[in-house]
Order: sequence, then C-alpha cells, then structure tokens
Amino acid sequence: MAESAPAAPPSLKKGALVRVNRIAYTNSLEAGASDPVPPGYLFEGPGEILAIQGEHAQLRWRLPVPDVWLRLDQLEAMPAG
Repeated sequence: MAESAPAAPPSLKKGALVRVNRIAYTNSLEAGASDPVPPGYLFEGPGEILAIQGEHAQLRWRLPVPDVWLRLDQLEAMPAG
C-alpha cells in the first residue's frame, strides 16, 4: 500500500502567507541547489502558497522573481499584524 504524504499544518494551506525558516533552509538540498547566498526576501516574506503537493509547496513572492517549490517543513506562517 502506498504511503500518503503528511498533511500540511492547518496554517499552511493554499493562499497562506509564509516566509522561509532560515535554519530549516540553510543546510537543505534546496539551499545547495540554489545561489550560495540566498536572497533576503525568502526570510522576510511574505510569499503566498499557490499549490501543495505532498511535502512541497509552490510559492510566489510579491517581487518579479520566479515561483519556487520548497518543503513545507522549511516554511512558517507569517505573523498576523
């Protein structure tokens, strides 16, 4: 029987505003495949979740930059306010 992917935390669903958790991202496979110095907007946010597939979310930033796919465990919801 195939394993189902873990569900996203309730606050991380399509349309949620997020930022990247610096500690979770720094030593990840995604960080190793990207620029040596990650852009600041990743950690400042907000990015919007466009889609979720399994353990990954597609993010769009409010800047003229490409959408990216990152693991859900590297994201945190933006604080309200």
